[in-house]
Parts: sequence; structure tokens; C-alpha cells
Amino acid sequence: MEREQIRMLDQVSVDIRQPDDDLVISIRNEMERISYLHCICKVKDSLLGTNGSKSYIPDQVSVGPYHHEEDGLAVTEEQKWQYVHVLLSRKPNLEASLDACVTALKEVEHRARSCYAGGIDDRDWPSNKFLTMMLVDGCFIIELLLKYSIKSLRRRNDKIFTTPGMLFDVRCNLILLENQIPLFILQRLFQVVPIPRQCIYTFAELCFRFFRNMIPGDPQINREKFSQEAHHLLDIICHCLLPTYPRVLPPKESNSGNKPLPSATKLQDAGIRIKKARKLNLLDIKFDKGVLEIPPIVIHQYTETLLKNLIALEQCSSHVQYITSYAFFMKWLISEDKDVTLLKKIGILINCDAIDEKEVKKVFDKLDEANFPVKEFYHDGLREQVNSYKGTRKWRQWRERQRHRNPQLCSVLVVAVLALFIALLGTLFSVLSFSLHRSNTS
Repeated sequence: MEREQIRMLDQVSVDIRQPDDDLVISIRNEMERISYLHCICKVKDSLLGTNGSKSYIPDQVSVGPYHHEEDGLAVTEEQKWQYVHVLLSRKPNLEASLDACVTALKEVEHRARSCYAGGIDDRDWPSNKFLTMMLVDGCFIIELLLKYSIKSLRRRNDKIFTTPGMLFDVRCNLILLENQIPLFILQRLFQVVPIPRQCIYTFAELCFRFFRNMIPGDPQINREKFSQEAHHLLDIICHCLLPTYPRVLPPKESNSGNKPLPSATKLQDAGIRIKKARKLNLLDIKFDKGVLEIPPIVIHQYTETLLKNLIALEQCSSHVQYITSYAFFMKWLISEDKDVTLLKKIGILINCDAIDEKEVKKVFDKLDEANFPVKEFYHDGLREQVNSYKGTRKWRQWRERQRHRNPQLCSVLVVAVLALFIALLGTLFSVLSFSLHRSNTS
């Protein structure tokens, strides 16, 4: 029996192979390349409009390869290196901190290169140069977020926090589409850099605290969305604005076609009530039983730049264009200054003290100055609802009820008709009297 078992064991061949590291790495790199392909792109020429690239080009600090070391940004380039030194020096062994960062970045270098549209050529961006740029820009952003939330980390000679308006400008630069690095670079660096003991926040919480005043909508909802996956910082903000209501689909046979919405005052004159929505998510617009509910939006100095870059982000993708659709929707509603006045009175448009009331309309006028294409208009079903409602029997009945509910107006109309009738009778009698007088004379 024992001999039989030994003979059977001898016949069993154990196939122990070493993993094919090159093949595994190749497959992984291809998956990552496809997953992150061109998620950071340049603004299309068709979007530049009459103001050119003013709303899309950084003027204080560059992040990523597109505007690296451009003229006019040398001062903040030095500031970036200072921030990196402060961040990595929080542990005694600076070289060890640097080594941890470089090692972490090398693991995701291939994926990071795939994120940029047009590719990052090895000749222009050899590995050492590319990794250095990612390390400096990534550590700069992390240290900036830390200093913003923890005031004790700021130094008295820090230009970003002591120069009036500079923090505002830097924050605006960090939401530009062409001024981004992959979010996973920031997240990976945050795991290995020395975080000060005063920091009680996660990376997502630090980002939210830094950008929260820029994002329209409910802060609590936005805070939760900052923990979701995204490609870069601007993409996180885009996620915060996405609608939570189910989309209203247009009917297959539409009578109004691509007809735009009437302005806010015209809709009100037609009997449609415009109301500030209780829900604060920017794109949760709703129309029901003659009531158009629109979430409020605070118009800041950076609102135009933010919306333009979100539109540019959508134009680079093939997905539904939520912000682009919203821009058209608001542009239609705000046709004249009186539309701004009406929407401000309702509480839908809120302009901060730094923005003149007349400038509010210009914000939405400038959004479509480049006449950007809409691949899939998100609010087309809502637009159809509103346009169709205007000609329904319910609308005519509503107008009839409104007329009967205002007896004073009815009285005025009756008096006017009687006055006109009396005037006509008087004219008729005058003509007849004149004719009889001439007949008697002759």
C-alpha cells in the first residue's frame, strides 16, 4: 500500500512558474492608460472667443506641464520650491522624505503621462524632469492646503497669504483646466510626505475647505462629493455640481424643436411662476404645474472663470454636458437687465458686494461668446416642458381665472368700453346734427 502511494506521488508533476513581471506590468500600464487617457486636456480653440485665453491661462502659479516655467510665473516658482522644502523638512531626514516621494511617483509615472492630451514626449519631458515637476507641483498644493486650514503653519513673509488678493488669484489658477495634475498624484504624495501633527483632516477635507466658497450648492453635499473619485481638482468641483434629480427626457415628437426658453420676465408675464428651489444643487432645476424652480447661485468675481473652465472640461469629453446646458438655460432666462432684477428679487441670483449688479448679466453673456456646440443638451426635456406648457388649455384657464380674480381690472375695462361707446355716440349725433342743419339751410 505504501509503495503504491509513493508511486502515485512520483507521477504528480508540480508546475511552479515565476510570474511574468514584464507582461503583468504591460497589461497594467495599458489598463491605466485607457482609464486615464486625456483626462487633462487643453482648451479648444473654438472656446477662446473674443477674450482669447484670458480665462484659461494661469497668471500666478503654473501646475502641470502645459504652462511650466512660462514668463511671468518665476516669482511663484520660487515660492513653490520653498513650500516643498517646508513640507519635506518636517521630519529630520529630508533625503528620506524626498526618496519616499520619488519612489511613490515612479510607480505612477506612466499613468500620469497618459492623463495629458497630446502626450508627454520623453524627449521634451525625460523621466527626471517630469517626476521633479510632479513632485514640486504636488507638494506645493499639499502645503498650500495645509497652510490654509492651519494658520499656525503660515510664516510672516509668506507672499501668498500676506499679499492682498494673491491667495484669491492662486485659488483661481488652481481651477483652470490647463493647470492641473492628476488627483492620484496628490493623493499618493499625501500618503508619504510628513504631515504636521496639527493636521486633523484627510486630503479630501483639506481640498474641500480650500475650495468650498467657490462651489455653488449645499456645503454638506459638496463635502461628501469631495471624497469621490475624480481625475483632478477641477473634476472634483464638476462632480459637486451634477444634478441629483432624474433627467426629464423630451418626447419623441416635439412641437417646439430647439426653440430657446423665453426670458424670465416673459415667462412670468405668461403665467409661469418662477421660484427659488429649496434644493441647493446648482443643476437641480424643476418644472411642475406651471412652477419653474431654480436653485440660487452666488455670483462672485471667479464665477465666470469657474463656469468657463467647467464648460471647457465638458467639451473635451463625450459625456452629457451638464454645465454647458446650464449656461444656455441661464442665458435664455437673462435676456435683459429687468430679468436680472426679477431673479435677484426672487433670490435665484445673488451677487456679492464685489460684483456690480450690471455685471451679473455679463457673466452669462460671456459664457457662450464662443458659440460652443452642445452635443447633448441636458435640459432639453425641461425646456420642452416649459415651452409646451405655454400653449396648453390649462394655461389659458389660468389666465382666465387671473382676470376674474381682479375685479378692479374688470371695472376699469368696463368703464373704458362705456366711455368709448359714449364718445362714438356723441360723434355720431354731431355728424347727424350738422347734416340736418345743412339740409334746412339749403
